[in-house]
Amino acid sequence: VKSSWVPKFQKQWRSERATDSAKMSSLAEKAPHLEVLPPSNTRQVPIVCPGHTRPLTEVHYSPRTKDGFFLVSACHDKMPMLRVGHQGPNQGDWIGTLAGHKGAVWSSKLCSEALLVATGAADFSAKLWDAITGKEIHEFAHKHIVKSVDFSKDRQSLITGGHEGLLRVFDLEAMTLKTEIAHGPGTEKLTINKAIWSSSDPNTALTGASDGTVHAWDLRTSSLSYQLKISSKLIQDMEMTRTPHGEMLTVASDKTVSIFDGKSFSKLHSHEMVGLHFGEEGGASLHPNGNRFVAGGGDCWVRVFDRATGAELECHKGHHGPVRCLRYAPDGESFATGSEDGTIRLWQDTGTQGK
Repeated sequence: VKSSWVPKFQKQWRSERATDSAKMSSLAEKAPHLEVLPPSNTRQVPIVCPGHTRPLTEVHYSPRTKDGFFLVSACHDKMPMLRVGHQGPNQGDWIGTLAGHKGAVWSSKLCSEALLVATGAADFSAKLWDAITGKEIHEFAHKHIVKSVDFSKDRQSLITGGHEGLLRVFDLEAMTLKTEIAHGPGTEKLTINKAIWSSSDPNTALTGASDGTVHAWDLRTSSLSYQLKISSKLIQDMEMTRTPHGEMLTVASDKTVSIFDGKSFSKLHSHEMVGLHFGEEGGASLHPNGNRFVAGGGDCWVRVFDRATGAELECHKGHHGPVRCLRYAPDGESFATGSEDGTIRLWQDTGTQGK
């Protein structure tokens, strides 16, 4: 399999920070009587990560590893990319590109040790990759577009979901199909847009579908253990986060971000996002401390909200196209956004409401 996995870094996107700093210095020289605040107090200038040529579809951070943590991105250009995710001089640096899909890549995930990457694409396949070498390990054939993939915490299983409306569980040791579950009744055509594992129960997986429902499945019996009706529209985004307050499920659908207890699935909050909608793109991600979430969709702005009240805390502009995907880093010190403009931007968390 052809691979463009080479050990070099790209740094040109950092020029925006230098340009902004130069502008502030020039203003200070021309008007010394004015107090010129640094960029961090006026607007945030993110790290811009170029490389993709089409709209982004998903960004995902690995958990922390002994080598730090990493960021993988999926895109319509068929080329998932791996980058340095942790803070430091190399944050956002490109590590490699996974070449092999023949259609738009809708989903990309790193395993718990950042040693494997899984991708799902419009070429009716999910692929397993070696994150160290960039080589394709295996292809799992499907009968329609694969919209979502996710690893189990022990890296022994992979789940997929897509236009077939089926949740599939693959054994990554034998590279075989273990389980296949229909999200809805056999007569109803549904698309699974998101499929994720529970972060606390290795026997539970969740699917979010085009009918606005989230289903929690007991994989031991292939039975439905819980159903949430979020809206009548597509579940655009879904994330399970471990916080000091417990495990929480964040769901973005229609114009609403809803947050649930990740074990009992009782609703904690539901906030209508004024000016945002999740019909075609966008999503929401909860900060690891559980106190705030970032959301974007339908426009070029990235907003941070208070989890309990839904009040807008921050608003950032940087993308030149609608925000399509976003995630907080595992240390909570930054978050990544992917856009219609083909770029990933890395934003610093300001620590609003405390860490």
